[in-house]
Amino acid sequence: QVQLVESGGGLVQPGGSLRLSCSVSGITFSIYNSGWYRQAPGKQREMVATITSGSSTNYADSVKGRFTISRDNSKNAGYLQMNSLKPEDTAVYYCKAYRSILGIRYEYWGQGTQVTVSS
Repeated sequence: QVQLVESGGGLVQPGGSLRLSCSVSGITFSIYNSGWYRQAPGKQREMVATITSGSSTNYADSVKGRFTISRDNSKNAGYLQMNSLKPEDTAVYYCKAYRSILGIRYEYWGQGTQVTVSS
């Protein structure tokens, strides 16, 4: 059974930092791409950052220079370091593991962790 479990969310003041973790089990995480997505109330889910199995990264313009995505394949874990947080970063954050092989897409999501940025 594949499981992705996020942790590290919470309430933080503007300008503060949080580090989200995604613990992965049930798949060989090292061969999967991974990403962090977020969904604010009343809005669609959006990509925050992605990291390939080869550790190439991509960021949404809104978080460039503030967020850093990383992974530790030895621990089957992904991370999102979030600095200089803004109220507009408030959302539920989800991690995803995905890959495509022979035309078949495999995609797994975590349950999400709430991040609230407020004074």
